[in-house]
Amino acid sequence: MKPTVLLTCRIILEAEKKDLEERFNVITLWGHEDPEAFIQEHKEEIQAIVTDHIFPVRKELIENLPNLEIIATDSVGFSHIDIETAKEREIKVTNTPDVLSECTADTALCLMMAVMRRTCEADLFLRVGKWFHGDMPLGRRPRGKLCGIVGLGRIGKEIATRCEAFGMEIAYHGRTKQDVPYRYYPDLQRMAEDCDVMILSCPGGPATANLVDSHILEALGQEGFLINVSRGTVVDEPALIAALQGGVIAGAGLDVYLDEPNVPEELISMDNVVLLPHIGSATVETRTEMGQLVVDNIAAHFEGKPLLTEVKI
Repeated sequence: MKPTVLLTCRIILEAEKKDLEERFNVITLWGHEDPEAFIQEHKEEIQAIVTDHIFPVRKELIENLPNLEIIATDSVGFSHIDIETAKEREIKVTNTPDVLSECTADTALCLMMAVMRRTCEADLFLRVGKWFHGDMPLGRRPRGKLCGIVGLGRIGKEIATRCEAFGMEIAYHGRTKQDVPYRYYPDLQRMAEDCDVMILSCPGGPATANLVDSHILEALGQEGFLINVSRGTVVDEPALIAALQGGVIAGAGLDVYLDEPNVPEELISMDNVVLLPHIGSATVETRTEMGQLVVDNIAAHFEGKPLLTEVKI
């Protein structure tokens, strides 16, 4: 009998879903009036969960599935999974690192350029006919600016490479100094004071919750830009809204939010903010690779082979 996999997310593409269905008995969570009742009905047979950053795999769910063996998330981050409970139950957890680093870095640069060069404002400026009445207000160029990256992991390094190509200087903040040719700041506020652009590419979770608060935003200053492609929890969202409204910082480019897909109306109404619907890895190529890695991890587990990208817990 094929192992049963609970698929909680639609993000996995059709070809990879078909591959999963050929290897396993796949049951999908969406489309049910009472998802909790559905899980309860199948709790004895579920041996694996495929999820993403949107669906939380909490303690109650893990404890309610007596035969659960592996949780595979279609994301790099895994703060939506109760790692401690999984560890207690000796349940394996896998993620999808590396494959989405380049696309997420591309998204960070798209946001940076869009907010600095006022691309979205300019598009609307033209569309509503304002060009007939005068020139578009000036933006800012990246060359010569100091970009401070919070979290110089795989994605952070890809961001740094791209920013260097734009003629920017690079600095970074993280738990430890790395062997890289960039300026290291052990103190985030000091880096915020010095940099022109701050890009967040650090993990989510309790350790980074509200890392960027009103003090950091004030340090970034009136000509500083904040770019977030990490997790919405990293930024104190009310403080960011207040900073943007009060001219404390120049602007922001956001791909992630505190309560997705709910985006505060205050952010939507501002001209100095560029907003994306969490599309950091949203290309056909990357999502295909991510989905296949999820499938391959599940297959490796049930075939008794080493997992490709196990989260060490």
